[in-house]
Amino acid sequence: MAQAMKIAIVDDEQDMRQSISQWLALSGYDTETFGSAEDALKTLGPEYPGIVISDIKMPGMDGMQFLKKLMGNDSALPVIMITGHGDVPMAVEAMRVGAFDFLEKPFNPDRMSELAKKATNARRLVMDNRALRRELSDGGQLMKKLIGQSPVMERLREDILDLGQADGHVLIDGETGTGKTLVAHALHAVGSRAGKKFVLVSCGAFEEEALSKRLFGPMQPEDAQLPAIEEARGGTLVLEDIEALSETLQARLLSVINEQGTPAETRIVAISNLQEAGRTSEDALRSDLFYRLAALRITVPPLRQRGEDILTLFTRLSDQFAEEYGCEAPQVSAQEAAQLLQAPWPGNVRQLINVAERAVLQSRRGSGTIASLLMSDHEEMQPVMTTEGKPLKEYVEAFERMLIDNTMRRHKGSIASVMDELCLPRRTLNEKMAKYGLQRSDYL
Repeated sequence: MAQAMKIAIVDDEQDMRQSISQWLALSGYDTETFGSAEDALKTLGPEYPGIVISDIKMPGMDGMQFLKKLMGNDSALPVIMITGHGDVPMAVEAMRVGAFDFLEKPFNPDRMSELAKKATNARRLVMDNRALRRELSDGGQLMKKLIGQSPVMERLREDILDLGQADGHVLIDGETGTGKTLVAHALHAVGSRAGKKFVLVSCGAFEEEALSKRLFGPMQPEDAQLPAIEEARGGTLVLEDIEALSETLQARLLSVINEQGTPAETRIVAISNLQEAGRTSEDALRSDLFYRLAALRITVPPLRQRGEDILTLFTRLSDQFAEEYGCEAPQVSAQEAAQLLQAPWPGNVRQLINVAERAVLQSRRGSGTIASLLMSDHEEMQPVMTTEGKPLKEYVEAFERMLIDNTMRRHKGSIASVMDELCLPRRTLNEKMAKYGLQRSDYL
């Protein structure tokens, strides 16, 4: 869910504060008012989840001093200044210091609402980006995103923790949509380079000349960034679609790697998407580069090999989308659970995300089934099923775990309510929760 934005209104005149607050409240904003800049500064820290509207002329600390203080604390905080009629020099100075925009008295309330909308949208983007950067620098949070108790996911997490502590270059391969870029972020976040630069370049997104310039330079004075090799110095450089490098660029990359020596100053993590295409990264890369990059290697498992993780992921995703769309998550029947487990998932987790969102939208309309979302356009609308068979016991256990998990979530960990809904005695419920690794504390 998007974070609700606040609007702090700072003005020494109570009537002005109240009228601005009332107008913005009618427009749906959450406002708070302050009679002085000094009072406002006690609340408006670097992570203030909103914007500021302030008068310029106030006793004590005036609006310009206040603006400079705010910009010193957080230069990305949008501040809308209210200036006197015709005071153009003051407005220009405010914009130079860092104001988002200004309103000239007497101002049109609709103009104020329009500016508030633009400013809150800008602030929300900044806050979301900051949260994402924190998340991508937090190894623990990233590892939590690699959801699943299947043996292949347990092994993947162990590999990330082991290789994260090493200094060598890494090759990550796997089918499209499996989460290879997330694994690259996690490798960086759990290792000794966690506080250093993380630079990602999608090699397949550039023509050769542009890619050469992005990776190795030279850059022109007007270019806003350094070549990736320089930008990532001391940190991690991730090269998505490594197979898109031409022979010439492969040779230049190999030269950079050789010049770094051991241990490498900059760690290179190469991501290959060739696995499902019948070729391998070894086929696409010159052998000396391949063996330098593949000294350490991680293969991200396809979704179809992850067993009941599929149901766990589907449940989490559908809950998230249900919250986003303001409706109930769809209830999954035993037949639908089996269909989810049996589907081949050629698009892997990315495809599962799409199916979960569409399932929520279908459920909100009260029509459609999960089976209809798994139909193949290439098999005359017959349900697509994997050829990898599983014992009936595995399907039953996966559905049972999902059912208990969903019920616990719905009742927020109330054992008595779950026992009542599932008609299970306490001992049986406890045994099954222990068997499936479910803990009541996770639902409170």
